Amino acid sequence: MWGHMADRDRAILSLTGLRVGDGFGEQFFTQPWAAVEGRRLPKAPWKWTDDTHMAFSIVEELLDRGKIDQDALAGRFGERYREQPWRGYGAGAMKLLPGYADGAEWRTEAPALFDGGSYGNGGAMRAAPIGGYFWGDPERAAAEAEKSAAVTHAHPEGKAGAMAVAAAAALAPMKPALRGKEYLEPLLTYVPEGLTRAGIEQAMRIGPEEHARAASTLGTGSQVAAFDTVPFCLWVVAHHGFDYEQALWTTVAGLGDRDTTCAIVGGIVALIADIPEVWLDRCEPLPGFRPPDAPPDA
Repeated sequence: MWGHMADRDRAILSLTGLRVGDGFGEQFFTQPWAAVEGRRLPKAPWKWTDDTHMAFSIVEELLDRGKIDQDALAGRFGERYREQPWRGYGAGAMKLLPGYADGAEWRTEAPALFDGGSYGNGGAMRAAPIGGYFWGDPERAAAEAEKSAAVTHAHPEGKAGAMAVAAAAALAPMKPALRGKEYLEPLLTYVPEGLTRAGIEQAMRIGPEEHARAASTLGTGSQVAAFDTVPFCLWVVAHHGFDYEQALWTTVAGLGDRDTTCAIVGGIVALIADIPEVWLDRCEPLPGFRPPDAPPDA
């Protein structure tokens, strides 16, 4: 029921990186730009948001069932929202999740949201642990991510963002030589045609030192949409993913929807690089999960 121990460990490790990234990024909505330029860590505690709250439900589902059961996941989302609705949930989630807690049918509710379903970045923000659980199997990771996103994000772009992030985590490279285009291009196999996929293709043409171009061209979540969030995050991972601190500082320097971009990047990069102890210590803990000491061997 629990899957192989390596699968379990990677899912929890990704959730830990996501949580720390989420808490870190959230602090920079109130920190001055000088704190980003000087790379000054905010004071503790770094409170995490709905990004982590919903990812927690996904990891529970994977550990309990070894896959995503959409009905069960909708119930988990609703129950957890009801427990802590102040975690920073977006308008769409605030409309859907109370109903889910009461047994509303996600198959009708999610597509009706925003006249065709949400294309927001909420499905993507919680998808990295799926790739951790199915590490080395990006096709399965993308399929399970699509199911996990559909519960709240029925629009094709909302699902594509989740599929891209999960596949990226499942392909998280153990060798530093696998970066840039060599890392991004294989992801296209698992992402359907659309704006999110086009953004990843565009990210492949932006060099590692072109941060300003990446942020302005790809977007950093200012539209809170999958297609203006995920490509930038994957560009960061592709070029800066072998150092957790470097990756997260590079991400937050893009500003935008910084808790979500940092959650996505943190959830993937934790599978590649160690999370600094001081970052772990400053972030609000997540009850019930103890992270593995280091990324598991392949």
